[in-house]
Amino acid sequence: MGFTTASQFYKNLFNTKVYKISLDGGCTCPNRDGTKGVGGCIFCSETGSGDFQSKDKSTITAQVEAAKQIVNKKFPKKIEKKYIVYFQNYTNTYGNEDLIIKKWKEALFCSDVVGIAIATRPDCLSSKIVSEIKDLSNNWYVQLEFGLQSKSNETGKIINRCYETKVYENAVTLIKQQCPKVHVVTHLIFGLPGENEKEMMESLDYTIACGTDGIKITVLYVLKGTKLENMYNDGLFRTLEMEEYLNLIRMAIKKIPSNVIIHRLTGDPPKSLVISPVWTCNKKKVLSEINKILGSN
Repeated sequence: MGFTTASQFYKNLFNTKVYKISLDGGCTCPNRDGTKGVGGCIFCSETGSGDFQSKDKSTITAQVEAAKQIVNKKFPKKIEKKYIVYFQNYTNTYGNEDLIIKKWKEALFCSDVVGIAIATRPDCLSSKIVSEIKDLSNNWYVQLEFGLQSKSNETGKIINRCYETKVYENAVTLIKQQCPKVHVVTHLIFGLPGENEKEMMESLDYTIACGTDGIKITVLYVLKGTKLENMYNDGLFRTLEMEEYLNLIRMAIKKIPSNVIIHRLTGDPPKSLVISPVWTCNKKKVLSEINKILGSN
């Protein structure tokens, strides 16, 4: 097998089953609060990709414990479970840095937590944040996730990303040089408005060339209440059919080298908000088809 999934990667690293649990760090984004733009990325819901988090937001510890209970209900088998705390929604290196760092540490000191995943933007890495990430990586597993979505600067403007692609490249280089123990993951979206197959594959090639350690790929889906919904209703683009997306995944798998970990090949949109493509709501079927692709490579 020429690839490694995140589940395999974590099990090899920690010698046990590891679950990622999503937390809300209370952050926002510079393309939401007016610093660089307003409204956020056009595909992002009001929760900032945090639609499946615990409803208990009283403390980080409370969120961790509530998330553990959800995992235990879903996977009740009494086996050892370890957790990576995932600060997922919005930009988790942006805002009151002292408070952000305090929340990271609170989560890491919860029982059975072995690491942290921090979702952020490549233009939100201050020297203080980078220094803290380096220090944390000396004691815990640290995963830093960048939402690139596309190599194209033109697409970046369309989706209201509010940073140039070169910023991503520089951020990966910075982390590789100053925080060599950190595992860098890059997010890509297939099916963004105006993009063709060639451009999507070029985005994948670019992230690999920049030195990403892991990759997350998802299909573009339209959620209620987003700017993307208005564009979709106006007929400015169409979403991918399932077979189109699966064909793109087949192409991507052949490009991803064995040293780059595959963290995700499909999204998990909230069914109540999905407008299109509706096939993304059938997660079991989508995963089954993707597993067939993985099994044949």
